[in-house]
Amino acid sequence: MDKVSTSAAHAVAAIPDGASLAVGGFGLSGIPDTLIRALHEHGATGLRVVSNNCGTDGHGLGILLKAGRLSRVTGSYVGENKEFARQYLSGELEVELVPQGTLAERLRAGGSGIPAFFTPAGVGTQVANGGLPWRYRPDGQVHTASPAKETRAFDGSAYVLEHGITTDFALVRAWRGDRHGNLVFRKAAANFNPLAAMAGRVTIAEVEELCEPGDIDADAVHVPGIFVQHVVALTAGQAAAKTIEKRTVRA
Repeated sequence: MDKVSTSAAHAVAAIPDGASLAVGGFGLSGIPDTLIRALHEHGATGLRVVSNNCGTDGHGLGILLKAGRLSRVTGSYVGENKEFARQYLSGELEVELVPQGTLAERLRAGGSGIPAFFTPAGVGTQVANGGLPWRYRPDGQVHTASPAKETRAFDGSAYVLEHGITTDFALVRAWRGDRHGNLVFRKAAANFNPLAAMAGRVTIAEVEELCEPGDIDADAVHVPGIFVQHVVALTAGQAAAKTIEKRTVRA
């Protein structure tokens, strides 16, 4: 089955208001920038995003954030986005902060059909005990706080129950992908993209290099095509456009 879409705009056209999205990338490495920009043009709002981070001011998911398109973010790192902090502290945005390894495992579990698992990460903290501010009121008071989670002892050690994550859609970026949706990721882009791809019920992948079926060695495939519904081939310019999060040069 040929899963190649005619354009990024066509691929994201079915994403409705209020949809949940798993979005790949680590910092600005491996972010599905073309799909994010197409979704911005599409105009869907009230989106609930699960991603390691929310981009930066003007890049990645920061574009949707700035436009007021996001209603909730589940992530593990939010320190590079001033607009994110403003919306969160003013009560415009609901935020669920998750330990990074736990977030990765929740996505993997959801994509693997595992509803929940126990982990030692967060035991004895507000992650397990509840009380993390999810949403503030405009006056700075907490509107919604995280609930307490089930804890259980195994072999004398405490563990907290975490639920797997599945989303309506997933947006990811791959180094190589074929027409059947088999994907290969490269370097830091392999951190969260494969997990996000698995967690989405409908996964859309932008690929830097579009291959024909059989061109990718089966042993090299990171995410098989069974997880991917749409493939968008990037132009040479789109594939080469990669933003540096913090550029440091010698004087």
